[in-house]
Amino acid sequence: MKSAERQRVIVERLRAADQVAVAELAEATGASEMTVRRDLDLLATRGVLRRVHGGAVPASTGIEPPFAARATASAEAKRAIAAAAAELIRDGETIVLDSGTTALELARLLRGRAVTVMPLSLHAARELADDPCVRLLLPGGEPRPGEQALVGPLTCASLRALRFDVAVLSPCAFGLDSGLTAFDLGDAEVKQQALEVAARTMVLADSAKWGRAALAHVCPADRADVVITDPGAPEDQRAELAERGVLVHVAIPTESR
Repeated sequence: MKSAERQRVIVERLRAADQVAVAELAEATGASEMTVRRDLDLLATRGVLRRVHGGAVPASTGIEPPFAARATASAEAKRAIAAAAAELIRDGETIVLDSGTTALELARLLRGRAVTVMPLSLHAARELADDPCVRLLLPGGEPRPGEQALVGPLTCASLRALRFDVAVLSPCAFGLDSGLTAFDLGDAEVKQQALEVAARTMVLADSAKWGRAALAHVCPADRADVVITDPGAPEDQRAELAERGVLVHVAIPTESR
C-alpha cells in the first residue's frame, strides 16, 4: 500500500474512533509499525492528528464522539485509572460521580463498597442501583440523548443541596493551559457545580485527553487535588502539574505490566 493510501486509512479510522493504535494501523495497512509511526508523525506535522503513546488521536475535539465509541477507546487505561481511584476512596465517604466513561468504570468498582454515591449519569446509576452496600442518591435533571448524562437546573439544584467528600470528574479533554473542558455546555455547568460542593476533587484523565481542549471550560488544571492518568501522559506536563501542588498518580494498565 502506498503512503497516500495508508494515510487515507489512518484519517478514516480517526474519524470513526477517539484513538488509533500503531499496531492496529499496521495490521490494517500491511505496513510495518515503524512505517506507520512515520506516517503518523507526518500527519501530526500537518495538524491532522496528535501523537500519543502508542498511537494517535484527532487534532480537533470540536465534535463529541458517541458514548459507545468513547467507552471502548483506551479501555485498559481507563480501567487502570478507575482502579487507582477506587483505592483512594475510603469506606463511608460520600462521592459525586460525573458522567464520563472513566467515571463509569469507577462506578463498577464501587459495587460492594460501603459508600454513598450520587452518579450524574443514568449509565452509572444503573450500575449501582441493585447494590445493597452502596447508598445511592439520584439527582434530578434531564438526561442528554445517547449520553444519559444528567444536566440542567434540577441537576445543579440537587448538587447545591448536598456536600460530598469527593467529586470525581472525568473530563472530555485536559490541558495545562486549557484546563478541564467538556463538549457540552450543560455538562460543564454540572461539573462546575460538583466541584463547588466537594471537599476534594479527583480527576480521571487518560493520556489521549491530555493536551486537548473541548468547547466548554470547566476549571483550571490545578483546581484538582488529585489527577490520575496512565504512562502515556506527557512527563513534562505531569511534572509541571505536580509542581503546582497537584498529586499526580500514574496507573499502569494490566496489559503494560
